[in-house]
Amino acid sequence: MICPLDFRYGRDITKSIFTEEERYRKMAKVEEALAYAYYKIKKIKREDYENIKNACEKIKIQRIKEFEKETKHDLMAMVKSITEHSGKSGRYVHLGATSNDIVDTAVALQLKDFYEIAENDLKELKNVLKDMALKYRDAIMLGRTHGQHAIPITFGLKMAVYLAEINRQHERLKESKKRVLVGKMMGAVGTGAGFSGKALEIEKYVMEYLGLGIEEGPTQIIGRDRYIEFISILSNIATTLEKIATEIRNLQRPEINEVSEYFDIEKQVGSSTMAHKMNPITSENICSLSRIIRSFIIPTFENNILWHERDLTNSAGERFTIPHVSVLVDDILTKMIWVLKTLKVNTDIMEKNLEKVKYFIMDENIILKLVEKGMGRQDAHEIVRKYSIEAQTNNKDFKEIFLKDKNIKKIMNKDELEETVNPRNYLGEYKRIVERIIKLSFDESGNV
Repeated sequence: MICPLDFRYGRDITKSIFTEEERYRKMAKVEEALAYAYYKIKKIKREDYENIKNACEKIKIQRIKEFEKETKHDLMAMVKSITEHSGKSGRYVHLGATSNDIVDTAVALQLKDFYEIAENDLKELKNVLKDMALKYRDAIMLGRTHGQHAIPITFGLKMAVYLAEINRQHERLKESKKRVLVGKMMGAVGTGAGFSGKALEIEKYVMEYLGLGIEEGPTQIIGRDRYIEFISILSNIATTLEKIATEIRNLQRPEINEVSEYFDIEKQVGSSTMAHKMNPITSENICSLSRIIRSFIIPTFENNILWHERDLTNSAGERFTIPHVSVLVDDILTKMIWVLKTLKVNTDIMEKNLEKVKYFIMDENIILKLVEKGMGRQDAHEIVRKYSIEAQTNNKDFKEIFLKDKNIKKIMNKDELEETVNPRNYLGEYKRIVERIIKLSFDESGNV
């Protein structure tokens, strides 16, 4: 085994969609659907359709491989295998079709299975984020911009913001199905010439049989802009997951220590040499795999640039891009669900970290209070800026030097300052924002 998907990454349920055996099974299903379409237009008898259907269900990879040694063509090897089991009805197998009628339509069937898994992943992740948004709605903490302390937020609001983004990703994925889950049955260059004037009817019956949409403008293949959209959406999802994982990694730094991944303190090892380590390894893994996922965007774009009605320069690349991206996105989605479900949230430390710097991070509210008492906004900003910088750079008490200023003494006392720098008095519309996001992400019954 060479590929890490074989032994390290991905769930079996998702990898099974893209196995060689499943690929042949899906292609055989398309051949079965073609036979059904011929039966529906009265080109063949029901007995012929049944014989081909039964033959499609009997194919074995070993036998296909034997044919492939002779044909040097995997699809034709499968066709010969189906024909062999179809008796006299075998003369109708693959009639009028080209290889990519079968291959591209089979890929759509694989992606149809994957969409179901991915949507379930996103639904579960949305539910986890909703629960966290509600549980920690009032858990006050430092906001941070540029890696520096900003004004206060709540951990629940942070989770709600992630929920809003995951909800958009879910909508993108659902909306793309009508463009991605399509097949074709129009022959060698997309004209349907091999179907004796019945191509549109045959295509309609095939896709209805398989539950797929129709490529309205095929060449020898379906348009690869569809795969570009698919891989781009999955890459976008991966980026959101990396963003969340990066935040967890940052908040787990010992000097911050506001959240931490679950760590089995009885058995788990963080480092082979530094025995004290409790590393956020799953979040790091999500970040690492997200970068691999996005790296497949470039070959996916390149695969849309083909000669005339089609060449083969896309074929090898798509054997990598589609399965790897699909398997890895499911992998990191399920890992993120686990990380969030088991995340240790240190709300007491969040409050302690906030308390240490409240005189600095609440400077915006101090400015607003000074303006309310009659000071000009620019003057208020300058006086607060001056004493904040002096306190930070010279390790002085902001409250002490600020209240000594003669202009401040006239309009603000100690009690008013303390009330102004109380972080809980400066959380804005956080509750309503959380409620708004949840309302947008779930229906009235709470379903995704």
